[in-house]
Amino acid sequence: MIWLPKEIVFPPYELANEEGVLAFGGDLSAERLEFAYKNGIFPWFNEGEPIVWYAPPQRMILFPNEVKVSKSMKQVLRKDNFVITKNKAFNEVIFNCRHINRNDQLGTWITDDMEDAYINLHDKGIAKSIEVWQDDKLVAGLYGVDLKNGVFCGESMFSKASNMSKVAFIHLAKNCGYKLIDCQVYNEHLASLGAREINRSEFLNFL
Repeated sequence: MIWLPKEIVFPPYELANEEGVLAFGGDLSAERLEFAYKNGIFPWFNEGEPIVWYAPPQRMILFPNEVKVSKSMKQVLRKDNFVITKNKAFNEVIFNCRHINRNDQLGTWITDDMEDAYINLHDKGIAKSIEVWQDDKLVAGLYGVDLKNGVFCGESMFSKASNMSKVAFIHLAKNCGYKLIDCQVYNEHLASLGAREINRSEFLNFL
C-alpha cells in the first residue's frame, strides 16, 4: 500500500496492482485531480474509505468517430422531443448521478468530498456537464473532466427517462469536438455504444 505524500506526485504505473490500484491517500484538491487525470490516474472509493487512486492496465475509451448509434436510437434522436445543454446545471447533474437508483449497484462512489471536489473543478472550468431536458425538467446528464487537449474523462451519467443518457453520450461524442473519451473501466452499456479497451501504455501515449 503506497500512501501519497503532501506533494502532488504519484508512484510509477508499474507499481499498480492487477486491478489498477496505484496509491492511497492524498487529497481531492483541484491541482491534484487535474495532475492525476492528465497522467491517466483517477480516484474511485466509497464513503468512509481512504482515497484510492487507479491507473488500470486496460482502459475503456471511445474514439468519437466509432460511436455506435442503433436504428432505435436514430429514431429517438429524430423525434427531437428534448433539449440538450452544456454546463447549464452541473451541480444538478452530479447530484442526480450520486442519488439515482441503480439496479446493478449497491450504492454510490460519489461521496460528499467527491461531489464538492468536482463542483470545485467545474467552478474552475475543468469539469463539464451535458444535460438533457424534457418539458423544462432535467431527465438525464453526464459529467467529467476536460483535459483541454482533446480528451474528455467521463465520470458518471444518469437518466430518468428511457434512452436519454444515451442521447447525452452520443451528443458528447458527435458534437463536442473531442478526439477521445475516457470511460475508465469496462462497461457493457458503453461497449454497446462503441467504447473499447486499449492497454494503459497506449492510453498514456495518447495523453
